[in-house]
Amino acid sequence: MSLTSALSIAQSSLLATSRQTSVVSRNIADASNPDYARRTAVLVSMDAGAKASYIQRATNELLFRQNLSALSAWSGQSTLSSGLDRLDLAVNGVDNASSAATAIGKLQEAMQLYATSPSDKTLATNVIEAARQVTNSLNQGSAAIQAFRTDADSQIGTAVDELNSLLAQFEDANKAVIIGTRNGADTSDALDRRDLLLKKISEYVPVSTFTRGDNDMVVTTRDGTTLFETIPRSVSFQGSAGYAPGADGNAIYIDNVPLSGQGEANGKLAGMLQLRDGVANTMQSQLDEIARGLVTAFAETAPPLPSATGLFTWSGGPAIPAAGTLVDGLAASISVNAAMDPSVGGSPELLRDGGANGAAYVVNTGGGASYAELLIAYGDRLDKPMSFSSEAGIVTTASVTGYSASAIGWFQGVRQQTATKADSKEALASRTAEALSNETGVNVDAEMSMLLDLEHTYQASARIMTSVNQMLDALMEAVG
Repeated sequence: MSLTSALSIAQSSLLATSRQTSVVSRNIADASNPDYARRTAVLVSMDAGAKASYIQRATNELLFRQNLSALSAWSGQSTLSSGLDRLDLAVNGVDNASSAATAIGKLQEAMQLYATSPSDKTLATNVIEAARQVTNSLNQGSAAIQAFRTDADSQIGTAVDELNSLLAQFEDANKAVIIGTRNGADTSDALDRRDLLLKKISEYVPVSTFTRGDNDMVVTTRDGTTLFETIPRSVSFQGSAGYAPGADGNAIYIDNVPLSGQGEANGKLAGMLQLRDGVANTMQSQLDEIARGLVTAFAETAPPLPSATGLFTWSGGPAIPAAGTLVDGLAASISVNAAMDPSVGGSPELLRDGGANGAAYVVNTGGGASYAELLIAYGDRLDKPMSFSSEAGIVTTASVTGYSASAIGWFQGVRQQTATKADSKEALASRTAEALSNETGVNVDAEMSMLLDLEHTYQASARIMTSVNQMLDALMEAVG
């Protein structure tokens, strides 16, 4: 081997070692970054030694896809779970203190106490006040649900804007990857950026991807709707200024295709749609059915006259809503019958005697102050089974008290199930992220060991150059 060849080999070794050292140092510097993929400088042999030909980025497509799916599921379930917590507090209060079931229980207690002393006007007034608490619970619960839906609309609009922004950023990252691939440049940073954006996008909607020539990526939703192909596709949503019970919410459109909110909530947007149009609507229907049950249970009956509202009335009063038929907005309009409300000049004794709708409905015709049969009958009606609409999602035959308790049980069951799913999806997302990190992340110990090996290689190359230099000096002296 000539001295020139030896010198060339040493120089190429130093250059390759320098490139490798730079890559390893970068790996160590970004070891704590979960979105950084490990780089390796790939060496190729040549006549004058070896050189670092290109930078190889660690990847595992299978684990990455699994992580995307897990992130989407976790985001959807956690959105649903946190929304249910807010809805529970807004409608039922802490420990169900402001729920309809709690208020109805207090009304029953007041009714029972009044029935033991039907001549006590204070106890009669207490019953009316307890009834007012029931209507307040239903009115405020209904208003809280619709306010929650309006707020969910606002959050959906914000999330759609964020998704469009992410897709625009994804376009820039994808262009950088394509240009770098065509020019033969290192695209590792651009690929890291693109993968990070893809993770963020998957938190909003579940995604599928495939890669075309020049590393160009196409992104679709799981059901095949295009999110990105060369350019981002439009994600659009028109919010509502407010909601009335029973009103449908507007859809989210991706590339003019409506996003489904049915099934298991995958992605933040699906979770928000389920909160707005699923759980909240069902909860509203249950409140409407509780209100209908109360109006029916306290109705004044005097055959052959038609039944008419008694203690409780509503916007359609004095008619009684049809049995087993859901009436949207009934909970929002239910109120205490003014004829019995002392705060507006009514007589609470009409609850004992009957006659809120005229003399034909008076039951205590003798005017006895100790008459309690009607009060006892009302108490019995609260515990008597009646028909409820199947549209409300729970039992179709129950008493008013039993139905209101079932509504609480249904909601808490959904809430617990969702929280459990959110925990399991979070664990899956963590496990897939850890597995992906083990495959593509940086092991500092391994990198430090490699850095030490590179130092030795550098020292060996430096010694060769020193030896060649000494030999050249000796040769020059000999010639001179």
